[in-house]
Amino acid sequence: MNLIDLEILRSGGPMVWVLIALAVVGMLIAIERFIFLRRNHVRPKAFIDGIRNILEKRRIVEALTVCEETPGPVASVVKTALLHADDERERMRLNVQEAAIIELPALERRIQSLAVIAQAAPLAGLLGAVLGMMATFRQFEQEYMAPTALADGMWQALLTAAGGLLVAIPAHLAHHYLTGQVRAIVHEVEWAANEIMRFLLTEHRKSPEARQAGGEPPERGKGDEAKP
Repeated sequence: MNLIDLEILRSGGPMVWVLIALAVVGMLIAIERFIFLRRNHVRPKAFIDGIRNILEKRRIVEALTVCEETPGPVASVVKTALLHADDERERMRLNVQEAAIIELPALERRIQSLAVIAQAAPLAGLLGAVLGMMATFRQFEQEYMAPTALADGMWQALLTAAGGLLVAIPAHLAHHYLTGQVRAIVHEVEWAANEIMRFLLTEHRKSPEARQAGGEPPERGKGDEAKP
């Protein structure tokens, strides 16, 4: 940063440094949340299809291992459903819901701070502008409307007002984008939970091993039909 930039920042008064701090905090939060959500995002359909293929081979331990090695709430919810694969429908559903409730707040962590920054930055800029105008009128009283007094006050008002908008607009856009990403992941978790529960409660329990364990008789062929 050269001397001209430093002079401009000094002309903006103390609120410029407050806006710079808000900008840095907002940028760090946005970058961290973007990386976190990207790292915890999986393609739910491909993941569920892979788990189903493993379960069709009766390898539930392998399916649990895949869930443990896959980050994100989708894998965690599927793992919970697998751990309660032999439970009744209602008990399985409650456990899956509990797992989702535990996982989902981590997705929304610190995103609301971006909304706070987006709302606070224009107010901080407005406060800087008011302080600049107050300094201008004070100089008017002391220096009898010297041109430098008017220039300094207007610089401070314009810089802080513009700085507040420059901080608020990216923070608002980042909040909107990250909120949409969280909403998409929530929908994916709901879909994955419904799919894995449906599979465990229907197709998985209707496998030949499950029917034999339940005492169901084997299907009869055409030659086994009862004679009149």
